[in-house]
Amino acid sequence: MRRTKRGVSPVIVVPALVGLAFLVLPLVALVVRAPWGSIVQIVMKHEVLTSLLLSLGTASLATAICLVLGVPLAVLLARSAHWHVVPRRLLRALITVPLVLPPVVGGVALLLLLGRRGIIGQWLYAWFQITIPFTPAAVILAQVFVAMPFLVLAVEGALRTSDRRFELAAATLGASRWHVFRRVTLPLVGPGVSAGALLCFTRSLGEFGATITFAGSFPGTTQTLPVTTYLELQRDPDAAIALSLLLLAVAVVVLVGLRDRWLPGVTGS
Repeated sequence: MRRTKRGVSPVIVVPALVGLAFLVLPLVALVVRAPWGSIVQIVMKHEVLTSLLLSLGTASLATAICLVLGVPLAVLLARSAHWHVVPRRLLRALITVPLVLPPVVGGVALLLLLGRRGIIGQWLYAWFQITIPFTPAAVILAQVFVAMPFLVLAVEGALRTSDRRFELAAATLGASRWHVFRRVTLPLVGPGVSAGALLCFTRSLGEFGATITFAGSFPGTTQTLPVTTYLELQRDPDAAIALSLLLLAVAVVVLVGLRDRWLPGVTGS
């Protein structure tokens, strides 16, 4: 059987190119069909700017929450020596579930937990008159739910590949666990934390299913940019294309920012 110059059989190359085309051509179509002549006017509309600012604000807050909660969770997952293999695998599986769960199901689950009749939400409303669904807080919580696994898995991977001798040396010299974590561990896994935060932000910015289910679509309050894009698709397809292109541009910028940080052996090659 003939092989290419790189030693890969044409039997592999042909379906690989078809798969690449399937992934790239829709994005090419988006760029080709974009209304370049009016894209600035579309993006500068009041409702679009409001949705964009809401998305940027909620995604930033969601990323901050993911950092506060996700980094310790990743450390616990990677560094705890007191867990047996099965519980650790179970915990990792539970963390990964939001990645494969349909976003709408995640929104329904959040409603059942934090809605007025939810397991926790009913007590929040009865005791403190706090209602979470269909508020900006619901947008942030939906984004945290779908985005945190990216951060946890990125940081855990960085922790597992880092050199623990520096941590052990610091502990031997009398440094406390908190000091070792703050001054040694975090700098060692800094690229992994940065990569996870960027992935977290992008996933939060593009979240749609859980957001519209748990937070709804109220202009200026819970209508994020992906929700606006979906609504514009029914009213003004050109506007939907322009907003889709804006979200695509953000994703490309994030991918550029991840270079040499996320799986350096792959992206940096």
